[in-house]
Amino acid sequence: MIDQAQALRHLVHSKDIQTSRRTRVITITSGKGGVGKSNFSLNFAMALQNKGYSVLVFDADISFANIDVLLGTPAKYNLIHLLKGEKSIWEIIQVGPNGLQFIAGGSGFQDLVRLSEEELEYFSEQIGKLHGHMDFILFDTGAGLSKETVRFITAAEETIVITTPEPTSITDAYALIKMLNTMGHQVSFKLVVNRVTDDREGNQTADNIRQVASKYLGLEIPLLGFIPDDANVSKAVKRQTPLSIAFPDSDATRGINRIVSRFLLEERDSSSSQGLTGFLQRIKRLWS
Repeated sequence: MIDQAQALRHLVHSKDIQTSRRTRVITITSGKGGVGKSNFSLNFAMALQNKGYSVLVFDADISFANIDVLLGTPAKYNLIHLLKGEKSIWEIIQVGPNGLQFIAGGSGFQDLVRLSEEELEYFSEQIGKLHGHMDFILFDTGAGLSKETVRFITAAEETIVITTPEPTSITDAYALIKMLNTMGHQVSFKLVVNRVTDDREGNQTADNIRQVASKYLGLEIPLLGFIPDDANVSKAVKRQTPLSIAFPDSDATRGINRIVSRFLLEERDSSSSQGLTGFLQRIKRLWS
């Protein structure tokens, strides 16, 4: 088994490898907290990795950064070390179970809000070094619509919105979509329904959002799928072990695997997007 030090050495050495790989940037968000967004982000990333893709999870939740906790891998470095110029992007990337790469959030995002033009340029330059070295960068944003969450959502290629069948979750998910649309942002949304009792409930929940978005906003929002309500999810959280490792045959793990398969089938034409380059151009414009 490759240990973390060896994996990090491989990552640092690989930065000099030239590649034509296009890095896709995706935000994962929700209208309210407590819907399983971070758990989904983590296990979605691991399912992509299990299919042979290189994935980086970026914890972009200002108030409740917790990816490292869910992974059971305390982060030695996080974003603040990059912003202070103490570490490079390669050094703040941590390695969790099964070699999953992630960047811890912590207090760093508070400083990101106040970046000077010079600091923003350095931040963008460092993030830009990831171009071609990852297939996917997943930004796990905070719930709701903080200024920082809006910036990440509107800069990314596409956004996966997580909801549950609870009425408040449905309402808040639609409110998030409506607000971004009202602000004039062109966002490619996809929908995932978590904690469903059966397929009927999952489809009904999705239809409630999709039909209203189509009628009143003129938006067609694809449904990626739904995840069964599964007691094994909370067990995995308590173990600080990703669900797909702790319970690989669980209903929730199978649900996430189906979502990843559909997501990959619906992958957008690579010529239609600028990938990480486009993301950085938009984030610099939005933060200026």
